[in-house]
Amino acid sequence: MDFWVVVGIFAVLLVLMEGAYLTLRSLQNPEKREVLKRLRILSSKEYENETIDILRKNLLSDVRWFNQMLVGFRWTDRVNRFLQQADAHYTLGVYVLLSLLLASVGVLAGSIISVSRMVVVFFAAFLGMVPFLSIYIKRKRRMERFQKQLPAAMELIARALKAGHAFTSGLKMVVDELGDPIGPEFEKTLQEINFGMGIPEALKNLPNRVDCPDLRFFIMSVILQRETGGNLAEILEKIAHIIQERFKLQGHIRVLAAEGKLSSIILIALPFVIAIALYALNPIYVKTLFSDPLGKMMVAYALLMMIIGIFVMKRMITIKV
Repeated sequence: MDFWVVVGIFAVLLVLMEGAYLTLRSLQNPEKREVLKRLRILSSKEYENETIDILRKNLLSDVRWFNQMLVGFRWTDRVNRFLQQADAHYTLGVYVLLSLLLASVGVLAGSIISVSRMVVVFFAAFLGMVPFLSIYIKRKRRMERFQKQLPAAMELIARALKAGHAFTSGLKMVVDELGDPIGPEFEKTLQEINFGMGIPEALKNLPNRVDCPDLRFFIMSVILQRETGGNLAEILEKIAHIIQERFKLQGHIRVLAAEGKLSSIILIALPFVIAIALYALNPIYVKTLFSDPLGKMMVAYALLMMIIGIFVMKRMITIKV
């Protein structure tokens, strides 16, 4: 009962602090002050001596001190690029704080249940990785959709070039006709071109936002065509045809490897299913395995061998095309 009282007090204090912060921020309204400051500068013609930065800001957190702290780490650029490729709706700071919060919940829950420290550390680490695991899955699915949409986008640009339109008009057609993720990503490239950036430079920025190996063939073909000349429409059609044929081959390989994948899943799940069945039939027999030191060593060795077996089976059924 004392635990729930502490949790209730903590929740009330958290709500009060958040309410006070939002109230104070609404009263101060820093955005409004910044707009008024800019208007005063423009009206007094003092902006001639001011250096105006028009570069796009990429904040890692809305909290200034936390943003400065994240900037100091080397891994933040890579993880922030990971979030951009996944089209995450929140900043890196939000996911870091959420990860720390879930890890703290794991430690608290493990302490209440009174399990071993290794289990608490494992549970806390797993909960802490949940936000980034969700981002990893979202990024992977988004990149797969982009790769599937790329041949259609290249064929659309090729048809636009055959009709006499400019390359940027072909990009605009891709933006209008195709959806997420290739439409919004090509729209960013088109905006960079419209703001004065050269087409090669704008296209080279595209792989920073999209992790797609086939995209590099498209970018290199456009850059080489602009430097050396040639029929870009025909080149794009051939590359799109090659990518589509590779998709067909990957589908054929996926069908052939389905039996191996099913076998690997059964082999991985079988020890756990047998352990649960034995625990249901004779709990004392299974508990001895986890209480005896020799049994713990056997379990650790079995888990290690399973991990090695999973890695080997994954390498066997994964065929790169």
